Amino acid sequence: MVRLPLTPAEVERGQRLGALLRRARGERSMLLTALDAGVSPETLRKIESGRVATPAFPTIAAIADVLGLSLDEVWSEINSSGAAGRLAPSERRLAS
Repeated sequence: MVRLPLTPAEVERGQRLGALLRRARGERSMLLTALDAGVSPETLRKIESGRVATPAFPTIAAIADVLGLSLDEVWSEINSSGAAGRLAPSERRLAS
């Protein structure tokens, strides 16, 4: 399977997602957070650093639940800074 390169907007959203998760995790251990969410610490580290810009929905839902974030909060944060205006038409349909 060929994976298409990420758009600049996708990379930016991934960076905002990572920053949100780091802030929400605060002083909590990355290891314990990952284990409580049922993901590997390496996966959480990559998401928080922005290296995985488009993680799977169940992964984000599990991490958000452990951190006490609603999916509405996550969606709002990653689509802030006018990013929704830069979405491709197909992405805009999914965002609305």
